[in-house]
Amino acid sequence: MLPAKTISEVISRLDEIIIHSIATKSRMGYFACLYRKMTVAVQNGINNKIFADGARMERLDVIFANRYLNAYSCKSQNTLITTSWKAAFDAVNQPYTVIQHLLLGMNAHINLDLGVAAAETSKGLDIQLMKKDFDLINDIIGSLINEVQKDLEEICYPMKLLSYVDNRSKASVINFSITAARNTAWLNAVGLSSVVPNAYDSYLKTLDSKIAIVARNIINPNFSQSLMLRTVRTFEPTNVSDIIKFLKD
Repeated sequence: MLPAKTISEVISRLDEIIIHSIATKSRMGYFACLYRKMTVAVQNGINNKIFADGARMERLDVIFANRYLNAYSCKSQNTLITTSWKAAFDAVNQPYTVIQHLLLGMNAHINLDLGVAAAETSKGLDIQLMKKDFDLINDIIGSLINEVQKDLEEICYPMKLLSYVDNRSKASVINFSITAARNTAWLNAVGLSSVVPNAYDSYLKTLDSKIAIVARNIINPNFSQSLMLRTVRTFEPTNVSDIIKFLKD
């Protein structure tokens, strides 16, 4: 699959994944729906000139998206992908909760891919020059998580009774912090931007291994969180296609 060249093309590719996921009842569609909303929000931000450098942010967004699209294509063709994406894609065959599937995708894409995309976008430049715009993208991601939380409450009523994933509460439904992921993405971007070329692949592989550990924690949370997730799973709809249709609207 050739890389997407524009945000509009990215959105079109995501639409294709969502349509295919609905037809095949694939849980791959859960994250694709969330990511489409995220991409549209960034596109709107660029059109509304909220970024200091809109052209740079489009380059960042396209590089960012192509890492997901490439991972999705490689998974379909059974070719090599990062360990963190492999964990997310392998999980789609298991009936984990919707929130777990979404967080596995976000873990791979925000913790790893966002940092890589930022480093590549600023190659040859001072990466600190894009920090303000990078933070704005993070604000967009954060606002969408609130929307997703509301969507999940509509799909499964017990979600209303659980603590939000990113409220820094020890009683949260699962041990994953969106804020921490966004901060990690920037630290990874700064680190990758300063690595010498012949050490880049090794550095990236080490990051990927650490992020894959977070994926394992999402799949296997602690005892009390497992009990809460079991309750959620009991009340969630069983039709994957219906859930995808709900998430995409």
